[in-house]
Amino acid sequence: MRPFRFGVALYVPGSRKEWVAKCRQAEDLGYDVVGVVDHLGRVAPVPALLLAAEATERIRLNTYVLNASFHNPVLLSRDLAALDEFTGGRVEIGVGAGYVRAEFEAAGIDWGTPGLRFRRLADVVTEIERAFTGRPRPPLLLGGRGDRMLTFAAEHADTIALTGTAPGAAEGRLALADATALAERAGFVKRVLDGRDVELNLMVHFVRITDDRRTALETAHRLVPHLDVEELGELATVLVGSADAVAEQLLRTRENLGASYFTVLEDDLTRLAPVLEKLH
Repeated sequence: MRPFRFGVALYVPGSRKEWVAKCRQAEDLGYDVVGVVDHLGRVAPVPALLLAAEATERIRLNTYVLNASFHNPVLLSRDLAALDEFTGGRVEIGVGAGYVRAEFEAAGIDWGTPGLRFRRLADVVTEIERAFTGRPRPPLLLGGRGDRMLTFAAEHADTIALTGTAPGAAEGRLALADATALAERAGFVKRVLDGRDVELNLMVHFVRITDDRRTALETAHRLVPHLDVEELGELATVLVGSADAVAEQLLRTRENLGASYFTVLEDDLTRLAPVLEKLH
């Protein structure tokens, strides 16, 4: 069974001082990976990770995840190769197909069909693999939820990221898959891997370390109203309870779904810290 890894996806813009401070904080708290999202209005991933490398010593650095449609594959691969070189090989490359239609429109990029967005991602992956021919390629993370994307990831990725989302995320709102749907996706990944050993990542969308679990779940319900409180309490993507209870939940998720690598959002950076102490 794979050991746990924990990452945090950073996205809030700020000064150099603020960025350095939170990267160092993530490392000090025991996170294994600092990730940077790729959304308009947020920090630019490549320079942000280069600064993160300068500010830290051991933590891994991940694009979590690059929107393939935002980038020219050849130029992106050049930048990622330089980033890997300048960070001493601490980079992990995460790529996705993009899911927020409004961002495509704001950037003047054709939203197109799911097939078009998938082909753009496949082109990026092909070029990344070509760019690292003859030298070690950084670990590749591919994320998504559809059959085509997950099958492609099973062929190419070192880490497969399950978003834990449901239809509706493309409109920019938080729509989470229920426990049954997430288990089905994890099972699909296992089948298409056909025995290949790949790390499974899960995005955690809500963390509260508390003894008042019911109240925290009611707060989550206001953010995700399409699932009721009881359904939210069953989700692997919602971590609510005491530090001991959440640690036990993560152990069960690793056993039942095969996920050993968990990524929280920046807002939950400090919230998960008591759990990291128990599982590292």
